[in-house]
Amino acid sequence: MTHKIELAPEFSSALTFESYPAAPAIEGVWTHPLRKNRSENGAFMEYLRLDEHGVQNLPGTLEPHQISVSWAAPKRINAFHIHVKEIQNEIWCVLSGQLTVWLVDCRASSATLNVKRKLVLSGEQPTMVHIPSGVAHGYQASEMGATLIYTMDAQFKLEDPNEGRLPWNHFGADLWDEDRG
Repeated sequence: MTHKIELAPEFSSALTFESYPAAPAIEGVWTHPLRKNRSENGAFMEYLRLDEHGVQNLPGTLEPHQISVSWAAPKRINAFHIHVKEIQNEIWCVLSGQLTVWLVDCRASSATLNVKRKLVLSGEQPTMVHIPSGVAHGYQASEMGATLIYTMDAQFKLEDPNEGRLPWNHFGADLWDEDRG
């Protein structure tokens, strides 16, 4: 039997309810949770398993050509990057700390053009996210900062970087507003 609780008017007029819709899909973006094996002496996690065809056991393919690590300062917004000079797909995984990540599909011929997706990546629950070329990506580090490992299927070229930039607020400064519940 269900019983409703009657609230005083000053509370009921301000009351809202959360909704939990599925995350918006962006063509070519996928996530893959990793398993962090803990023991009394620490933890172990397999990041990538490779064979002659590239990365194994993932929802998509990527042939690694460079693996890099980035250390994000606390509360730092690093946005927005986009790779368009040549194909450069990436797999991101946070090893420590936490990043709020925004992805925006900017590909003219994509079925998910203009779709925005927010992800929270954390070293506590490591998850890979695949970011295809033409999808703008940026992050904000938590108050403790973060360590990000990322794998690319193209190498960085200092003489001709494939690091297109859009302003941090190009898709709206409100993307980076703190969620205050």
